[in-house]
Amino acid sequence: MTGPHQGQPLVTAGESLDRAEAVVIMVHGRGARARGILGMAGEFDAEGVAYLAPQAQRNEWYPQSFLSPVEANEPGRTSGLQAIGDALAEAERAGIPPERVLIMGFSQGGCLATEYVARNPRRYGGLAALSGGLIGEEVEPEDYEGDLAKMPAFFGCSDIDPHIPEERVHESAEVFERLGADVETRLYEGMGHTVNQDELDYVSSMVAGLGD
Repeated sequence: MTGPHQGQPLVTAGESLDRAEAVVIMVHGRGARARGILGMAGEFDAEGVAYLAPQAQRNEWYPQSFLSPVEANEPGRTSGLQAIGDALAEAERAGIPPERVLIMGFSQGGCLATEYVARNPRRYGGLAALSGGLIGEEVEPEDYEGDLAKMPAFFGCSDIDPHIPEERVHESAEVFERLGADVETRLYEGMGHTVNQDELDYVSSMVAGLGD
């Protein structure tokens, strides 16, 4: 497809794709940039990992809250999902199989990453949704079918996040459990809309496990 985010750069860091043993796809949040979320890669003490970050047009994947009706966030939502798929295809062309690719994102990017994996289920290296959840006015579990084959999935969020309701985090985690993922959910009391060290440490362990 051709959408607003197609043709935007895929920003890279870490090992070069042609030499990498694993890949982390990092999806930035609203108002941020690909280069910004790549800064998080410095928290992960891992060798042989390439980091790929798609860039949203005008730094925004979709215009409304992720809790809005899906139609209100098109074509940005679908184009953003395709941007993740395009990054995954780059990894596969470099010989990196999906089971050695971790898909992660924060906030709007965390929602997009969660939606992508749930709608394209297979054994990825993992999902890390930092302040994110499935997109839409309501979560309809029957909309998601397939097998994640015990893929690790991490949901980390504040219990009072102003953008991500606690209930949506739980609903999303339940969908992933139903799809056969190995789910870890952590809600942090009074944290706000940010990422804490415990989350970074957990994701770092996921990145370290990509070569196993």
